Amino acid sequence: MNGDEWWDVVDADGVSTGERFMRGAPEWPDGAFHLIVATCVVRLDGSVLLTQRAPGKEFGYGWEFPGGSVLAGETSRTAASRELREETGIAVIPDALILVARFVEASALLDLYVAEAPSSHQLHLQATEVMAAAWVTITEVERRLDAQVMASPWNTRLAALWPKTKTTILGAL
Repeated sequence: MNGDEWWDVVDADGVSTGERFMRGAPEWPDGAFHLIVATCVVRLDGSVLLTQRAPGKEFGYGWEFPGGSVLAGETSRTAASRELREETGIAVIPDALILVARFVEASALLDLYVAEAPSSHQLHLQATEVMAAAWVTITEVERRLDAQVMASPWNTRLAALWPKTKTTILGAL
């Protein structure tokens, strides 16, 4: 792939169209989507991991759940596991991820997962993607959402997904 990031083009149901698209290339196909993933990591003490986007990235300084694009040929779960490991150093096997829901955006389908992490795990942040991380309470996630310090896309995503995410977090404990 020569360092370029390629995505599978999918339909509104997340089914591959057989086409691939290079990130940043012009003319995204009308009515097409690509898959993106994020993982809400929870520790046994109930704290949740938020990461702060690096300043040079779109929506820099905003807080979010770790994640990113599904690369061509990857499954959603495999991508979520990879992104979590790359951005935070947390290794979770794909089958251990609990799918919360899929959120439909203009040209992307977001699969949001919940995963458990050991309380003693040391984070190893990917500096090009993440400038900071914080283990916060569920109440703090809600406060940050209300204060609009989450990365902009997460305001809409969590407005729709937070109730089910919160239930899934509590069920994982």
